[in-house]
Amino acid sequence: MDSSSLAHSKWECQYHIVFIPKYRKKVLYGKVRDDVREIIRTLCKYKQVEIIAGAVCIDHVHLCVSIPPKISISDFMGYLKGKSALMIYDKHPEMGNKWDRSFWARGYYVVTVGNLTEENIKEYIHKQAEESKREAEKVNRPL
Repeated sequence: MDSSSLAHSKWECQYHIVFIPKYRKKVLYGKVRDDVREIIRTLCKYKQVEIIAGAVCIDHVHLCVSIPPKISISDFMGYLKGKSALMIYDKHPEMGNKWDRSFWARGYYVVTVGNLTEENIKEYIHKQAEESKREAEKVNRPL
């Protein structure tokens, strides 16, 4: 299993995330698209989030990312959408107005990505329990 590690843990936390511009406006094309791609890359690097795959479409963004477990998905998305909106408006002031500085819609779609199914996990836990019982029996046997 390919996993990353922190000081005392190994992890593999991958997510598929989709988010859209406010009112699902078709604004992610040309120079804006290139800038959004670069901004997302930069912000992910700051948080040690690995981009596995991504696509900036004309009216939405797809990301497949590996996020360290010390960062919650909601914290990451708040950071990503908040900072990227400010950076987009800095590069493209014509896209916003002085009263509304929100570029992205409020929500997002997220699903975990993994190579283990629920059945795999149940089977693994069952095998571990059986092995533990066998070990306990060995310990409790009189010599």
